[in-house]
Amino acid sequence: MKEFLLEACVDSLASAEAAKQGGADRLELCTGLVIGGLTPGLSFFRQVKKRTGLRVHVLIRPRFGDFCYSADEFEGMKEDIQAFVQAGADGIVTGFLRPDGHLDFERMRQVRELCGTCHFTLHRAFDVCVEPFRALREAKEIGVDTILTSGQKDSALDGADLLHDLVQAAEGKVDILVGSGVQAKNLAELASRTGAKSFHLSAKEKDSAMAYRKTDVHMGLPMMSEYTIFETDAQEIAAARRILEQLSGNQL
Repeated sequence: MKEFLLEACVDSLASAEAAKQGGADRLELCTGLVIGGLTPGLSFFRQVKKRTGLRVHVLIRPRFGDFCYSADEFEGMKEDIQAFVQAGADGIVTGFLRPDGHLDFERMRQVRELCGTCHFTLHRAFDVCVEPFRALREAKEIGVDTILTSGQKDSALDGADLLHDLVQAAEGKVDILVGSGVQAKNLAELASRTGAKSFHLSAKEKDSAMAYRKTDVHMGLPMMSEYTIFETDAQEIAAARRILEQLSGNQL
């Protein structure tokens, strides 16, 4: 029987260490989690790998926005993939769509080749594709190992019905990694409703250490406060770990 897997998405060393402390099985490493995550630096990856010893899957996403990349963007992404594979990444997380909303089969195939024996996850580009079951079939054909998905909804709970159908259709050939809005308090429900065994948790809010705050000046989008920091909560990870252990024990 396959055990449950808990993946933490982190964009700082503090978050990576908290995820390890809480009992995460592996990390998805990125920067800029507040905008969905961007490609991290090699030095950051090496630091996290050294300090945690966990399996680290690296997000390859050069910018905020859609997943229809220019030829120049794609060339840069391929260079990043090669660099991280050579640096010892345990997995690559990325995805490509065509303008018509279908999976970009050729680019996905090229990435699979670049990954070699490295784990390959198709990220939530899957959640904005036009035909999820076609994308799943194509992912199987390409050799994708994992699909990170919320069931094409903003939260996994809202997408639970599609997630259940995807788990069934995957037939164990592709791991359906459930993400978006996953918390310890809803893990049991998600596991029951979807039949999934793998879950992806993101960071929690933490207030800035700044005492002096100039709130009328923004470095980016005005709806995002520079004084809200996103950092993984070790206790939340530990609570999720306990839930999954309980669920695993109930299946023995």
